[in-house]
Amino acid sequence: MSIIRIMVHIMILYSLFFIGVQIQTRLDLPIPGSIVGMLLFFLLLFFKVIQPNWIEEGTSLLLRHMPLLFLPVTAGVIGFVHLFSGTGIFLVFIAIFSTVIVIVVAGLTTKWLVQKKEQSDG
Repeated sequence: MSIIRIMVHIMILYSLFFIGVQIQTRLDLPIPGSIVGMLLFFLLLFFKVIQPNWIEEGTSLLLRHMPLLFLPVTAGVIGFVHLFSGTGIFLVFIAIFSTVIVIVVAGLTTKWLVQKKEQSDG
């Protein structure tokens, strides 16, 4: 029964991705459909339309296997290593800098949300 539940959880996530892509395509938005789907997912969680336990097992499975999901990307980058020679080395610095920005913003946002939750509980 757990396998079916995990499949349903992943189907919910994929449905939100698919709806995001459809919204992006139909409205000709300049941001990727996957981001639109993620924002839609955030709003559904924020307004408690979707409960976190409805997708918990599926997301846990995906997070446990995330390194495996990045192998094709890594292999693709190795195939285009010539782009990183010369001035392409700046791409590495841009990737590192943008990663640090994402980590800092995510950390500050999480800290703010936890403090807000503690204030509302206390």
